[in-house]
Amino acid sequence: MSRAIILMMDSFGVGATEDAIRFGDQGADTFGHIAAFCAGSDRGALQIPNLTRLGLVRAGLGGSGSVAAGCDVSVEPQSLYGHAAERSFGKDTPSGHWELAGVPVEFDWGYFPREEPCFPADLIDRLIADGEIPGVLGERHASGTTIIEELGEEHLRTGKPIVYTSADSVLQIAAHEEAFGLERLYRLCLAARAIVDDWNIGRVIARPFIGDNSASFHRTGNRRDYSIPPPAPTLLDRLAGEGREVLSIGKIADIFAHQGLTRKVKADGNEALFDATLQALDETPGGGLIFTNFVDFDSSYGHRRNVSGYAAAIEYFDRRLPELERRMRRGDLAVITADHGCDPTWPGSDHTREHVPVLAFGPDVEGCDIGRRVSFADIGQSLATHLGIASLDAGESFL
Repeated sequence: MSRAIILMMDSFGVGATEDAIRFGDQGADTFGHIAAFCAGSDRGALQIPNLTRLGLVRAGLGGSGSVAAGCDVSVEPQSLYGHAAERSFGKDTPSGHWELAGVPVEFDWGYFPREEPCFPADLIDRLIADGEIPGVLGERHASGTTIIEELGEEHLRTGKPIVYTSADSVLQIAAHEEAFGLERLYRLCLAARAIVDDWNIGRVIARPFIGDNSASFHRTGNRRDYSIPPPAPTLLDRLAGEGREVLSIGKIADIFAHQGLTRKVKADGNEALFDATLQALDETPGGGLIFTNFVDFDSSYGHRRNVSGYAAAIEYFDRRLPELERRMRRGDLAVITADHGCDPTWPGSDHTREHVPVLAFGPDVEGCDIGRRVSFADIGQSLATHLGIASLDAGESFL
C-alpha cells in the first residue's frame, strides 16, 4: 500500500502572493533573494542540484515571475511541480499547516499591538497569579534571541520570566532551563494557554534557554508549542481514524495540538530531523503518513535574517534528498513544501506572505507542471487521493 511523506521546509517561500500588499510584503521572495545574495557573493551560486531536478527552480519562476539567480531553469523536473497561494487569512505557522491538511483558517486570530506594553494588564495580572511568579519582563514585540540577550541576566537575578510576542498570533515565554526550571516553564505556558483563549491567540510557546550571561545565552531544543486545536478534522485526523499510521517528526505534533497522530518523534535541528525521517521511512507501514517540519529554516535563519545560514541549510537539505529517495518504495509519494515565507532579506523579523513550492515526487511520478494552486489545501487533498481515503472538505487534487 502507498505511503506519503510531507517535508515541510518551514518558511521557504517562492515569491509574494497577489495579496501580499495587505501584509506589507509585496516583493518578498525568500528563495529568490537568497539565491541572488549567493550569486552576488564570493560564496557563489546556490548548489541545489537535487531540488532543481525536483522542480524548485521552475516552481520559483511560477511563484515570483523570475528565475532565481544562478539557478538552471532548463533542467526538466522529475516531479509534479508548482506553487501554491494561501487561502487562510494570516501568514502564521498553524494556518499554513492546517490549510495544507485540508482546514483553511478563514477567521481572524487575535494579535497583540505594537505598543509597549503590548499585553493587556488583565492578562499579565492573571498570568502572574495563576503561574505563581514574581512578575514578568519584556511585554513587547521582539526577536526571541535578541530579547534573551537583553533581559536574560535580569531574569536570572529576579526570577521573572520573559514574556513577548511577534507579528503572529502568539505569546512566548522565555526562561532559563536550569535556574527557572523546564517543567515549571511548561506549567506556566499551560496556565497562559488557558488565559489567552479570551484573546483568541493561536499559540503559546515555551522558549527555554541556558547559559551564564548575555554572551553565552542560547535557546535549547526543548521548545514546546501550545496550540489551539484545528477547528475541523484534518487529513491527519481522517487517516488516524481509519487506523493508518500518522507520524509527527519535530514540532508537527504541537502545531496540531497533538490531534490525529499515532506516533511522535522529537528531534532538534535539521540534521536530526532528516535522520528521523529516514528512520521513519524504514518503519512506517503502507497507508501511513510521515510529516516532518524542518524548523531551522524559519527559527534559526529566517527570523534571524541570516541569509548565508539559510543558504547553507538549503544546500544541506538538498544533499540529503537522494538518501530519502533511495528509501522510498514503489507507490510512495513525497511532497516538499512550506507553510509561509520568512524572507531573510526583508525588513523586520516576521513571516512574509508568499507562495510556497509544491514538489511531489516518488518512484512512479513523471514530471509535470501543476501550475498555481489557489490553496495549500490542494496538497492535503492530493495526499488523500494518493492514500485512498475520502475527499477532504477543502482543496483540489492535482493527482
